[in-house]
Amino acid sequence: MSLPPLSLYIHIPWCVRKCPYCDFNSHEIKEQPDEAQYIERLLSDLRADIPATGERPIHSIFIGGGTPSVFRAESIAALLNGIKQQTTLTEHCEITLEANPGTFEQDRYRGYAQAGINRLSIGVQSFNSNHLKALGRIHDQDQACLAIEQALKAGFNGVNIDLMFGLPEQSTQQALADLQQAISFNTAHLSWYQLTIEPNTAFYHSPPPLPEDEGIWDIQEQGQQMLAEAGFSQYEVSAYAKADQPCRHNTNYWQFGDYLGIGAGAHAKLTTESGIKRFHKYRHPKQYMNNLSFIAGENTLGKSDIVYEFMLNALRLKNGVPVNIFEQHSQMPFAAIEHLWQNGVDHGLLSPIEKTKPRLKTTETGFNFLNDSVNVFEAE
Repeated sequence: MSLPPLSLYIHIPWCVRKCPYCDFNSHEIKEQPDEAQYIERLLSDLRADIPATGERPIHSIFIGGGTPSVFRAESIAALLNGIKQQTTLTEHCEITLEANPGTFEQDRYRGYAQAGINRLSIGVQSFNSNHLKALGRIHDQDQACLAIEQALKAGFNGVNIDLMFGLPEQSTQQALADLQQAISFNTAHLSWYQLTIEPNTAFYHSPPPLPEDEGIWDIQEQGQQMLAEAGFSQYEVSAYAKADQPCRHNTNYWQFGDYLGIGAGAHAKLTTESGIKRFHKYRHPKQYMNNLSFIAGENTLGKSDIVYEFMLNALRLKNGVPVNIFEQHSQMPFAAIEHLWQNGVDHGLLSPIEKTKPRLKTTETGFNFLNDSVNVFEAE
């Protein structure tokens, strides 16, 4: 059985402050968490999961949250050392840490690099101090710029700037000024996406005034032109990279690869001889720390679920995926869904399959109306 690449996601659930738009499993710090105790629990969690992987090597690690940069560099070093003792990492394993401006100083950057982190994803969201305040962020414009400059000086192989548009009372000019500021740092990767209002958030219960749809469309069109002129290629709905430097960890998600998930509320997907399985860990930090087991729930995907979830991820990629990736990662032949694909082609959403280099990808229309493209496979 041909297995997809294996990644590892690690969740650190604490934040200095809960942002009003955030629906992630994050918890405002009321008292400093015991970092050593949580790291020990993470490593025990990993140890329990490893037998199910067949000791496959890990090709990428992503430490997310929450705000992982609230943990000291020494704690992150202990975590990575413990992982290396239990597993095999590929030679050029991508190891990403999410960081927020205002949660650490320059020495901590250096410490993260020395610990083995080789990619930073910095949650800037905006360079406008008024918009940052509206978003509930703890940093201002100057701190955002300083954080990026320090990350670049620390020598990371990759730096991603995480930026949003369509913010409360944000004009087109302000959104494009944010983007131009991000471009000016000459990082290899940008995540640029629209603010959405999610259930179970403060913004959902008290919605702020957001730009009209026409304004959002103008921002997207002009912004994508700016990015292209600056040498960024859009390879996913909200991801832009220079010189073929995409985020390998996220790309594995979008290609329906396998991944372990350790930490409070972390999710995992594994391909096994008995099927493709998903499982998740206890969500609340206290539950996660105190339960005898780690897994809160699990299920084996049916064929229709596999097809839908594969397309839900893969069609987010601008150039889609080769047909053989579908067959390897879904464990089923393309012939099983060929009639559905043709239905999408007939509606102008999906591209016809080429004989020489067969790929599964949307048309330009299908990419702009991605929900419609994915829903082609919902009936299955």
